[in-house]
Amino acid sequence: MAMTDTTSNTPRRWIAAQCRWHPFEIAFWAATLLPFFLFPTYLSLASQIAVTALFALSLDLILGYAGVVSLGHAAFFGIGAYGAGLFSIHVWGEPFTGLLFGGAIAGVAGYATSFIISRFRHLTLIMITLGIGLMAHEIANKAHSLTGGSDGLQGVKINPLFGFFKFDLYGYVAYGYSLAALFIAFLAVRRIVHSPFGLALRGIRENWTRMPAIGADRPSHIRTAYTIAAVLAGFAGAILTQTTQSAALESISFGRSADVLVMLVLGGAGRLYGGLIGAAIFMVARDQFSGIAPQYWYFWIGVLLIGVVMLLPNGILGGLSQLYGRWRRQ
Repeated sequence: MAMTDTTSNTPRRWIAAQCRWHPFEIAFWAATLLPFFLFPTYLSLASQIAVTALFALSLDLILGYAGVVSLGHAAFFGIGAYGAGLFSIHVWGEPFTGLLFGGAIAGVAGYATSFIISRFRHLTLIMITLGIGLMAHEIANKAHSLTGGSDGLQGVKINPLFGFFKFDLYGYVAYGYSLAALFIAFLAVRRIVHSPFGLALRGIRENWTRMPAIGADRPSHIRTAYTIAAVLAGFAGAILTQTTQSAALESISFGRSADVLVMLVLGGAGRLYGGLIGAAIFMVARDQFSGIAPQYWYFWIGVLLIGVVMLLPNGILGGLSQLYGRWRRQ
């Protein structure tokens, strides 16, 4: 009986251990406040990094933990972006309600498509998600009267936060708003992946066929994770629209889906902080490379990606984790 109790408590002990905050985590989030003091001229870039990190976090939930590869995740980002913009134009310019609206309609779209996603794997799944993304892009392009088409959505006006803090050109409010949303979303995802539901997602990723045999409802788990990821992606898109007061087709393009996948590869998928680190590295590298060679910056991104994959197959965080493990053993 004692052995049975110990075995049953093992997952709970593992979850409790994982939920503890590591000093490196505290240092990471403290470092996110440095742009306010050390790099005030780069707050606009920092705001975009925070938004992109939230988008990468949403993809990591389904790719890194459930093994669902998606090449059309920007569809939900774009739905949230256009949803928040249209809400501000036709209903109300209050940012928090617009944010919730953008995430909600992206979640509805994610839930509707999750019934298809949960049935397939591998190459078939990649093609389906790519098709969903391309369809969403073309719908936004053709609905010119609603989305502005290739001209983008015009007339977006966002009220000050709490009625006092305006979204100005300096980026203080935009970065604070984006960073706060990223941190809250991170806490939610952190709790999800360190829960029994998160363990089930890992099991589905590792063995697609065996999980139903031990009682896990595989389609339901995937649909839930996919819907949550769509909501988070919608939040990211809504924040981008609110902080820039514009929405364009680029927000729903295949390029954005590909870029966020590159970020996860750079940082390390399935490591919670991998998307955040990858987003920061990608955005800073893009900013620097585009300044050096505006027409060929993708070439240098490709060089960076190849170098990281060859030297650190599990991403930057995976490589650092291996080095830390060797140091601990020594």
